[in-house]
Amino acid sequence: MPKPYPEEFRQDVVRVARNRGPGVTVEQVATDLGVHPMTLGKWKRRADIDDGAKPGTTSQENAELREAGGLQGLSRTSRDAALPRAGGGCEFAGGDGRSSRRSWRRLPWWGAWRRGGRRPAIR
Repeated sequence: MPKPYPEEFRQDVVRVARNRGPGVTVEQVATDLGVHPMTLGKWKRRADIDDGAKPGTTSQENAELREAGGLQGLSRTSRDAALPRAGGGCEFAGGDGRSSRRSWRRLPWWGAWRRGGRRPAIR
């Protein structure tokens, strides 16, 4: 995963995008500064929320909520036990409850069936 842009760079890019001249699009500003236009749009939206121009949870409030906990303070096994299981709790999908396309290959009869045997009857 690429490293995130420094906060100062983000603020400068948003400032330049807000103060752009007439006829200059956000896409042009983004490409000139080496940022994807969608990323610049997200940064502008976040800056508007942080400045109070738009309703929403500010970055500072998000950081406080993240530090406060939720499920973050729990160990992985406790967190997994607290969350609902997706995919019907498939035990052959790696133990995390998520079904995968190849999960049936982990069934005990798969090797014998692949070698020409028969799949045992399900009782």
